Amino acid sequence: MKATRGVLLGTGVSNNKVKYSRLAADDDGYIDLQFKRSPPKVPYRAIALAIFLFLVGSLLIIFGALLQADIVKVEHPGRTIPVIIIGILVFLPGFYHLRIAYYAAKGYRGYSYDDIPDFGD
Repeated sequence: MKATRGVLLGTGVSNNKVKYSRLAADDDGYIDLQFKRSPPKVPYRAIALAIFLFLVGSLLIIFGALLQADIVKVEHPGRTIPVIIIGILVFLPGFYHLRIAYYAAKGYRGYSYDDIPDFGD
């Protein structure tokens, strides 16, 4: 197919009606839009996971404390310490990421949704 003058290849649309304007003499090639930040993408899955970890960890800590205080009777009281330890290990990352999400939502300086891992979203 041979290209004809004034017709864009493949589309058949004429480019004779395109308006051009001269660039400003002081134009350095940059525009303001390229320096503006796009609005932050909220990692909803990561925040939901943080809420889940926070709640499960809290429940395990409370249940472990009830077991340790002998309010809930168990046959082997020495097996209650791992419940508290697992509760703490689950609670801490949930609390940490929820705190970052809260501060980022409130707009505190130094906190951003970029600090929360998004797990490939």
